[in-house]
Amino acid sequence: MSALNVLLVTYSFPPAGGVGVLRAGSFARYFPSEGLRVDVLTTRNASAVGTDPSLLSKIPPEVMVHRTITLDLPFAVKKGLKKLIVGRRSGSINASDTGSSRKPNLLKRLVQDILLPDPQVTWVPMLTRAATRIVKERNIDLVLITVPPFSSVLLVERLRKRYPTLPIVLDFRDEWLATTIDLVSFSRSDRAARIAHQIEATAVKDATAVVAVTDAARDEIRRRYPDESEHKFRVVPNGFDASMLGASEPITRPRSDDRVVVTYIGSVYGSTEPTTLVEALLALPSEVKSRLQIRFIGHIEEPRYRDSLLRLGDMVELNGFLPQRAALAAMKDSDYALLVSHDPLNVSAKFYDYVGAHKPILATIHSRGDVRAKLDELRAGWWADSRDVKGICRLFIDAVNRIDTLASEFRPELEKVAGYERGVLAHRYADLLREIAHWHNGVSPELPRVELAGGSCEL
Repeated sequence: MSALNVLLVTYSFPPAGGVGVLRAGSFARYFPSEGLRVDVLTTRNASAVGTDPSLLSKIPPEVMVHRTITLDLPFAVKKGLKKLIVGRRSGSINASDTGSSRKPNLLKRLVQDILLPDPQVTWVPMLTRAATRIVKERNIDLVLITVPPFSSVLLVERLRKRYPTLPIVLDFRDEWLATTIDLVSFSRSDRAARIAHQIEATAVKDATAVVAVTDAARDEIRRRYPDESEHKFRVVPNGFDASMLGASEPITRPRSDDRVVVTYIGSVYGSTEPTTLVEALLALPSEVKSRLQIRFIGHIEEPRYRDSLLRLGDMVELNGFLPQRAALAAMKDSDYALLVSHDPLNVSAKFYDYVGAHKPILATIHSRGDVRAKLDELRAGWWADSRDVKGICRLFIDAVNRIDTLASEFRPELEKVAGYERGVLAHRYADLLREIAHWHNGVSPELPRVELAGGSCEL
């Protein structure tokens, strides 16, 4: 089988840190061993929560990384300006509040009207020039664009005009228009929504294939474009890196201080805001609160989220961003992993790190979301509705009460879990890209079904 020359386009790439780089990083790491020649087009100065040089060391030397400048501001500067523009919000927090009822001030409206669909749109001119050049100079057979930031989808139309027969795959790490645009979008105005819908519609029309990370997200995107072929919309889930995690067993011996440690990894932002969780933890019986140690590892998006967590006093520990290896080590040394999500469609990448480490999960999640379906399917832990204070209270009371029998009660579906290892998924994604390239050129009318351990995932 001849090698396929793939251009991977990603705004964030190692040494930038955070969960947003892991999917693209795994493509670059594993695709070469699958017979794909990989070029990466990324930024030189991505706005990221931190840096993690260890992730870059995992990229094979044969992968050529092209870095361009972006006018996007550094992460810390951007957050400082956001405080000046938006001001410090007060009052209760409700993730279902999309912010549409609050009128932003004039400066914020001006900035939001310029930076659509997101602040990373400033990268698009440099991105377009670089991608157009690389496709020609490196004899690229297929372009794989992974988002967010969602402004990168603008590249699809630009490349399609220049290269009408080029296979282009659009990889959505998060579903955009039904969830993310309301939960974490930079601008939530009606104008921003109209532009976002127009941009996505054009990109989907011009793309050869659209890949989502969950069945629910794929179905949601598919429903928006009924005139497009069913075969255009595919699913390749996120996964975990077994070499980073190793085997992990639940802690069965009592700690010297009799604490039950629960660790959350990742950013705290709109779709993971902690208000209801905090209310539930504060309502716990004193004998339960005295035993709980809740650790947060990662960036906290807004001061109001930090203020809410700090209400927990000695029960909470805020550690900030840590490199992946250190964060995973902290998670493995915990009794439980904490998952918080109000999103009905997207499954956080951290979920797979949790299950890959065989760490029992305490989840406060959307009761009808894909996270709950995966949690139940893999028997990966216990959950409560993210808006149910009493249910979350019961979740943590039970977690403390079962700590002495956790090893016998926690029995994940290990065969199914193994199917989400990144190397396994990269092998299947590589096969998918080869099929897309042939399909785009009229060789194969359909793409295959790829079987995951213990189940199936249609690609």
